[in-house]
Amino acid sequence: MRRSRWAIVVSGAAFTAVLFLGAAAGLAWALLPPLDPAPYLRAVASGQLLDRGGKTLYVALNREGNWSLPGAADDFSPYLRQATIAAEDQRFHAHPGVDPIAVLRAAWQNIRQGGVASGASTLTMQLVKLEGLDSRRPAGKLAQAVYALRLEKAAEKDAILDAYLNRAPYGMNLIGADAAAWRYFGKRAQTLNLPEAALLAGLPRAPSRLNPLAHPERARERRDYVLRRMHAEGFIDATQRDQALAAPVNAAWRDFPRHAPHLAVPLAAPLAAGERVTLTLDQALQARLETLLPHYLKRFNGSISNGALLVVDVETGDLLARVGSAGFFATPGGGQVDSCLAPRSPGSTLKPFLFGWAMERQLLYPSEVLLDEVLDYGGYNPGNFDGLFNGPVTATEALRYSLNVPSVALLGRSGVAGFHDWLGKAGMTTLHRTPEEYGLGLVLGNCEARLEELARLYLSIASLGERNELRLTGAEPPQPAIFSPEVCRMLYAMLAQPFPEELSPGLTRTGGNALPVCWKTGTSTGYHDAWTFAFNRHYLVAVWLGNNSGATARQLIGARAALPLASRIFRELPPKNGPAWPAPEASDKEVAMCALSGLPATEGCPETARWRLPASFWRSRVCALHPVSRLGIAARAERPAGPASWDLATLAARPTGEVAATPIRALGITVPANGAEFLLTGVDGGDQVRLQSTLGESEAVHWYVDDRYLGASGPDAPIFWALTSGAHRVTCVAHDGRTASARFTVARPGNT
Repeated sequence: MRRSRWAIVVSGAAFTAVLFLGAAAGLAWALLPPLDPAPYLRAVASGQLLDRGGKTLYVALNREGNWSLPGAADDFSPYLRQATIAAEDQRFHAHPGVDPIAVLRAAWQNIRQGGVASGASTLTMQLVKLEGLDSRRPAGKLAQAVYALRLEKAAEKDAILDAYLNRAPYGMNLIGADAAAWRYFGKRAQTLNLPEAALLAGLPRAPSRLNPLAHPERARERRDYVLRRMHAEGFIDATQRDQALAAPVNAAWRDFPRHAPHLAVPLAAPLAAGERVTLTLDQALQARLETLLPHYLKRFNGSISNGALLVVDVETGDLLARVGSAGFFATPGGGQVDSCLAPRSPGSTLKPFLFGWAMERQLLYPSEVLLDEVLDYGGYNPGNFDGLFNGPVTATEALRYSLNVPSVALLGRSGVAGFHDWLGKAGMTTLHRTPEEYGLGLVLGNCEARLEELARLYLSIASLGERNELRLTGAEPPQPAIFSPEVCRMLYAMLAQPFPEELSPGLTRTGGNALPVCWKTGTSTGYHDAWTFAFNRHYLVAVWLGNNSGATARQLIGARAALPLASRIFRELPPKNGPAWPAPEASDKEVAMCALSGLPATEGCPETARWRLPASFWRSRVCALHPVSRLGIAARAERPAGPASWDLATLAARPTGEVAATPIRALGITVPANGAEFLLTGVDGGDQVRLQSTLGESEAVHWYVDDRYLGASGPDAPIFWALTSGAHRVTCVAHDGRTASARFTVARPGNT
């Protein structure tokens, strides 16, 4: 009887205490002013790179050195929200920030245990605690309760729950449920299943002691407790509870997304500020190519250890994939080096721009015949990659098969200085030497270029001059086109050919209905770099392979190393609607070309072939092989002796308003004459020779003796060289790249 009365007294006292505490909490909530909720609801976010569809490419540590991926209500699994309430604050939606029932229960348990056996912190109080309010002392606990009441007055319940899920500690340096879901399960918190959500919900109580990677059994015990609480609170039924209790703890260390790490370097500032930066990349394609590149390099057994890749949507200029190295942490010589921006020798990849530049200036026709034979510029004797010569070839054949001799000869007649200046204006930032220092080897890649800058130039061709900027964030300003649409269409026709694997040994296409494509390879002198650019109206693929150390490898040949990778990437890209090839213009005109010279035919040309040319391409250069006499008799002119002087055209009258090109004067050295002999006199100031060329001093000419640069002669600026005994070679270079050399000897008296 006494026990019954005592129970009634205790129950009544407890009920009275609950009513009192509840009334006190309600009164405090009514009287206390609200506070600014922003500091309590805001999480310090990790910066992220997002792809074009909002998928995560890269996650950075936040400014506090933690992983934190705050989200909104829809970013959390419903199971996670229910599990968190069941584990931490069952009456979350009923109390005003302080739970009187929980306070009384905790007090009673602590009295019975003679110490702290239970807490009464609500989710709101725990959130307030994260802002630094100390709750280890009664005064701090009271302040925490007051601030929780004020926060509840200023913010909605769902906002408070979301903030807790974004800011609670989940072990190690994981802040917020989404970061924990990434690390432990490799997924977003939105997609957590029931046992995964219950495990995460139990961690904030003791993140280190319950860490599922270090203490999986403790984590499982806590998870199972949360599952039972969810069932007790009616969030799940018994079947769901039992199935989840039987599930294994599948937590494991999983890396955060680290795709396109080279782009995180220039974007370090916004990432450090917690910004979400959206890029044009495609996450699936980026991930696939980051895996493909190191796998592809294994075939070279370590002789080629690095590479870089770009994939561009030609219509928009959007970068769809950008791989800066074979491995950010696993590339010999440093994978952190962004090889998309590293200066490398471009080999023959500059040739299309020389041919396009010459056609833009109307100094070349695609059908024009060039000569591929031995080329001798004194000390400079370029040859073809295979060591063979092909004789007369069309400009299209010379470019398509990347013949060196016709390309060098074309640069010689078109002008090194002009091409050098044009490349700089087109966007190449790596030409730090003078045109004279590069000389005719410029078109063969005796310079440096960046993969990204060359891709921009190829994009301009691929887009028919519509695009000359690679878009990564969508904020890139447009750049002027490098060529007219007409020249781009001609380059399409000159570079068009199937990928080698799409041809059988019998030269029959085996690629099925593969869309047409253009491609150009490049191999640097000495086998240091291999390049390929492949494009049509849909996509552009750019590939560089090499070594960070600059080490050579016989496999570093564009057509053998880079081209197979580029073709595989290109053919695996998703098909697009719309034409993949530029359509001919209705204004194009068929022109009769001499069958021997490939130039617009004259009345004396015995055989002709029809070529379609843009209407804007004036036939100002015509065949000079078949002049017609005043009597109307056709004759045959002598062909030039070699590639250096090869030009089968003569200037014809242009339509009214067109300015004819200035004839190019032949360059030669008049003093000292080739084979000349000089005798030293010993007279002060007498043993020197004035260097002179056929250009006189009307044009600037640069002089070299025994490959040492002397200086330039020009109007009112003669140049002299002090004679020294021995055999010597003098070379002069005109402003347009033409070169002439002569050999002579100097002897002392008595030594003749």
